[in-house]
Amino acid sequence: MKRVLLILFVLVLVAAGAGAWMWYCITQPYLAFAQEGVFVTVPHGASSRAVARLLESNGVVRSSIAFEIYARRHPRRNLEAGEYFFDKPLAGRDVFWKLAKGDIYKIPFTVREGETLYDIAHDLEAAHFLSADEFIKAASDPTLVRDMDPHALTLEGFLFPATYQMPRHPVAVELTAAMVKKFKEEWSRISASAAGDDKTRTASGYPMSSIVTLASLVERETPKRDERPLVAGVFENRLRKDMMLQCDPTVIYALEQEGRYNGTLTGADLHVHSPYNTYEHTGLPPGPIGNPGEASLHAALQPAQTDYLYFVANTEGGHFFSSTLAEHNHNVTKYRRLLAGLPADPPPPPPQARPASKKKAHARQRKGTA
Repeated sequence: MKRVLLILFVLVLVAAGAGAWMWYCITQPYLAFAQEGVFVTVPHGASSRAVARLLESNGVVRSSIAFEIYARRHPRRNLEAGEYFFDKPLAGRDVFWKLAKGDIYKIPFTVREGETLYDIAHDLEAAHFLSADEFIKAASDPTLVRDMDPHALTLEGFLFPATYQMPRHPVAVELTAAMVKKFKEEWSRISASAAGDDKTRTASGYPMSSIVTLASLVERETPKRDERPLVAGVFENRLRKDMMLQCDPTVIYALEQEGRYNGTLTGADLHVHSPYNTYEHTGLPPGPIGNPGEASLHAALQPAQTDYLYFVANTEGGHFFSSTLAEHNHNVTKYRRLLAGLPADPPPPPPQARPASKKKAHARQRKGTA
C-alpha cells in the first residue's frame, strides 16, 4: 500500500512539474534567435503541430509541445499563414495570439498619384519587392477590370494611388488585385455614378473608361488640386469642338511604351506615331496614361464650366488659362519671359513729350520777334 501511495505521489510530482514547466514555457518570454530578429513563414494549411515545431526550430518558443497544447485549447482560432517577424522575446501564448490574429510582417509601399504602371514596377524593383517585369506582366492583364472597362488594354488607370502594407516578397498578381480592389472601393465612394446596374457608364452618360482616362490626363498635367477642374474643363471643351487635346504627357506615355523617353520632350517627339499621341489624333487616347487619384477623378466627373480652350505653364507649378489663340500666344510669351528670368509682362514704354499747342507756339514766336 505504501509503495502504491509512493508511486502516486511521484506521479503527482511529475505531473505538477510537467504542468509547471508547460506553464513556464507559455507564460515566460523566450529568445533563442539572433538579436537582429528572425523571420518565420507559416505555410498554408500547416497543422498546429507543424507550426509549433517550426517555431521551436527557429528559437521563437521554448517547447513545441507546450505551444501545441496551448493551441489545442483554442480550437476555434486558426494559425494564419504568412511571414512573421520576431525581434524580441515573447511568451509562448503571445506568439500564439500573434499568429492567430494574422499579425503578418508588412512593409509600407506608396503608389503616388499619376504614376504609370511602369513607374510602379520600377519603384517595386528598386525597393527589392519583386522584379519590374513580374509586375508589368501582372498589370498587363486587364481581366480584373473587365466589369468596369470591357475594352481595357491593361490595368493602367485602375491601380489606385495609396499606401499598401506588403510582405517582403509579394506575389505580383495579388498586389495588382489589391490595387484594383482599392480603386473599386474609392470609385464607389467618389462617384456614386453607376447608371443602374451598368458599371461601365457614369451618371453623366460618359463611359467610365473615358472618365478615368480624362482623369489620368488631368493628373499628369497639373499638381495643383484647385486647377484640376479647370484643366478638365479645357479638355472637355476641346473634345466638344473636335480639337486635338495636344497633351504633352500623352506623348511621353507613348515614348515610355517604346522605351524611348529620356526625360526630355522634343519637337520631333510630338510626331511619334502612336494612338496615344494627342498631337496627331483627336479625342481621348485609347486608355489612361497613369493612375489618377481622388482629386483628378472628381475633376473628370465634374469639370469646371468655362470657355477656356488653352493653358500654358506659369513656372510656379500652375498655369495661365485662355479662351482664344491670341490670348494663349500672349501667355506663351509670358511663360518664355519668366523662364528667362524676366517679368511676365514687359515694362510699359516711357511717356512721350506732348507737342506744344499751336497757340503756345504762335505766342512764343511773337514773343521772340517782339
